[in-house]
Amino acid sequence: MTTTEPRRRRMPKAQRKAQMLDIAEGVFAERGYLAASMDEIAERVGVSKPMLYEYFGSKEGLLIGCIHRARTELLDRTQQAITGADGPEEVLRRGLMAFFEFIAEHKQSWSLLRQEAAITVPSAVEEVEGIRRQQTDLIAAVIGSFDSDVDAVEAEAFAEIVVGSTERLALWCERRPEVGPALATAYVMDVVWRGVASRLTPAGGAVRRDGDG
Repeated sequence: MTTTEPRRRRMPKAQRKAQMLDIAEGVFAERGYLAASMDEIAERVGVSKPMLYEYFGSKEGLLIGCIHRARTELLDRTQQAITGADGPEEVLRRGLMAFFEFIAEHKQSWSLLRQEAAITVPSAVEEVEGIRRQQTDLIAAVIGSFDSDVDAVEAEAFAEIVVGSTERLALWCERRPEVGPALATAYVMDVVWRGVASRLTPAGGAVRRDGDG
């Protein structure tokens, strides 16, 4: 009597795509975008190179896929973090913490996206800028949802200041590994929140500060 080996279950497309992005992100971070090869990525994933091209079209398309996934994940995590926050100060604090935690968890790939990929791949520049715009739009929208003296233009300006300062501080944190997400968040809050607190007055009274009874 002969027996046959059970057929290997085919991985669902979404799961396979996520696996490809995971492996590609790691290879890009290790090798740099230019030195990374589709052959190595395909080998690590355990698929043929043509299948990799079928999913993403090119190495550039694979890189853009990595950036787009990071963009989506960062937005989801930020939105989840600020849900249910008590007032604008807590919204800002939670949003900042979500950003710095995300950067800490994706340190290598974030460095790649910010430096080499943004220089060598023009389309990556647009995707990285899309991450910034997404965050500024979210912050400006949240500010606009509170009763305050802040108009739309001022809300956008405030959002740009927050995003710019957090990105620069994230760069600095790479050289200061002892500064974790909580401390980085506190630094930004100490500087930025003081300048905007008097302009934001939630419905029902004055802006609540941590420690108020």
